[in-house]
Amino acid sequence: MDELIRESLQNPAVAVQFGIWKLLAALTLTLFLCLVLTYFYRETHRGLSYSVSLTHTIIIMGVTISVIMVIIGSNIARAFALVGALSIIRFRNPVKDARDVGFIFMAMAVGMATGTGFYLYAVVFTLFVSAMVYVLHRFEIGAKTTNEVLLRVYLPENLDYHSIFNDVFFRYLRESSLLSVETVRAGTLLELVYSIQFKRNASEAQFLDELRALNGNNRVSLLTGQENVNV
Repeated sequence: MDELIRESLQNPAVAVQFGIWKLLAALTLTLFLCLVLTYFYRETHRGLSYSVSLTHTIIIMGVTISVIMVIIGSNIARAFALVGALSIIRFRNPVKDARDVGFIFMAMAVGMATGTGFYLYAVVFTLFVSAMVYVLHRFEIGAKTTNEVLLRVYLPENLDYHSIFNDVFFRYLRESSLLSVETVRAGTLLELVYSIQFKRNASEAQFLDELRALNGNNRVSLLTGQENVNV
């Protein structure tokens, strides 16, 4: 970084040699392509972790990387100087969805392509990954075919939760797995959380009614679409 600053002070033409029109073209194209990425990110997002700040980050990241690539050009020393300067940055904000990281890397790829003058590559890449994301979302590529739901049941602590629901589970469920047991309300109740799969044509309403008849009419709830919800 010191070398870059010293070079700019000794030769003011260095700042111009980057090419102001090349810079504006790269920034404008990067902004447009990142807007396309954020549109498909918003339209294909699932769950509760959607963040407007992340969509802004995607745009800012792409534009910033584009500027960095224009500044670096083909100068190796300048590249090492910028890497050293950027290495002091530390990120503490956790990313809730791994898919969000993918979009950030897409924006970085777009910025690198436009910043190095590969405008057509950047456009083709953006169109390709946007179509890819849409197809993955539209046809639910990789999604599980089974319909798993979460069952939360409150049960008096004096009842045996190991066997009390066995008969009901056998008649209504294909599979069930106990995920957690926790005491609530000062230890007077147990909160049981199951991952379950209903049999075909099983009535969820009747299933819940029978559970309430066994747990003393305490709370019973189903959380559907657990693969799309942050619990």
